[in-house]
Amino acid sequence: MSFNNDLNIIIEEISNAIKKIDQNQISILVNKIKESKRVFVSGKGRSGLMIASFANRLMHLGFDVHIVGDLTTPHTDPQDLLILSSGSGETSSIIELAKIANKNKVFVALITTNNNSTVAKQSQIIVNLPGPSKKTERNNSVSTIQPMGSLFEQLSLLVYDSIILQLMRDLGETSDTMLLRHANLE
Repeated sequence: MSFNNDLNIIIEEISNAIKKIDQNQISILVNKIKESKRVFVSGKGRSGLMIASFANRLMHLGFDVHIVGDLTTPHTDPQDLLILSSGSGETSSIIELAKIANKNKVFVALITTNNNSTVAKQSQIIVNLPGPSKKTERNNSVSTIQPMGSLFEQLSLLVYDSIILQLMRDLGETSDTMLLRHANLE
C-alpha cells in the first residue's frame, strides 16, 4: 500500500466513526464546561497529549483550566469539572482520579470508547467515541487498520477542536481574541 492509500483509509475510518458520535453527549459537555468554575483535564500517553491540547485551547478561550499533575494545579471545588480521556476507561491512574474527584464532589466527564468501564461508572457525562482502544482492540462498532488506540486519539483531537469551535460561537470569541491569551513567553 502507498502513503496516499493509507492516508485515505485513515480519513475514511475517521469519517465513519464521526457519524456514530452522539451529538447530544457533546452538547451536554459543552454546557458543563461553560457553567463550571474551573476545568481540570487528564489522560495518559497519547490520549493525555490530545486532552492537553484541548486544555490549551480552553485557556485561549479564557477558561480557568488545569492539567492534573502539573505543579501549579490548584485544589478542586464542587463547582469544578474534571474531563478524563481514556479509550478503555480502565487506566488505573485515571480510575483513581475519578474516585478522588467523586469523593470531592467534582463533576466527572469521560471521553472513551467504553461506556461500561470502571471510569464510566464513576462519570456523570460520558462521550463515547466509536472504535477500539488499545485494550479493546477489535470489539467495537468501527473497524480500523491502525494500531492500538490511534483512531480514538485522532477522534479525540477532532472532537476537542469541534467543542472549541462551538464554545467560540457561544462566547463570541474569534481567533483574534483568543490570540490575546496566547503565550508570549516563548
